[in-house]
Amino acid sequence: MNDLLEAARDVQRFCDGQGWRSCIIGGLAVLRWGEPRVTRDVDITLLTGFGAEESFAAKLLEKYPARIADAKTFAQKNRVLLLHTPEGVGIDISLGALPFEERVVRNSTDYLYSPGLSIRTCSAEDLVVMKLFASRPLDIVDARGVVLRHGGRLNWGYIDEQLIPLVEVKGDPEILVTLAGLKRL
Repeated sequence: MNDLLEAARDVQRFCDGQGWRSCIIGGLAVLRWGEPRVTRDVDITLLTGFGAEESFAAKLLEKYPARIADAKTFAQKNRVLLLHTPEGVGIDISLGALPFEERVVRNSTDYLYSPGLSIRTCSAEDLVVMKLFASRPLDIVDARGVVLRHGGRLNWGYIDEQLIPLVEVKGDPEILVTLAGLKRL
């Protein structure tokens, strides 16, 4: 786990050193806000906007090896750059441009995972929104864990405000049924 946390800190420092805005999402954010679970890679949202993705990807590929052939083309098509550290830790960099992604990064805060190892992660509310939007079985479990730990302190109005428009675009109203169930926990 320490290799994963150190990889996250390294990627974040690299992004900060470039003057880029980013934060950790995914499994490492779940460790902060939800029920502890095993995670194997570092997930990060990096604000690139639309049109500048290639320059961000090029700089990242100078520092970190690609996990797949033609990673830059894949990133431009799917908005995710798949890298790994020299030690083999996977890094999934979401190329953010949407207003929601900007809010995720703006709302992020530092968290001390262990002495001397602080990483900036998304908020609990933004993590719930992202997990419910993805709606894979593990994502629902992760969102439930956040609610069980922080439900009374979560800003449900913010979650609704962010998630409902995303659900409308995705066209999956079942997500809102899941959200309603989580609110009853």
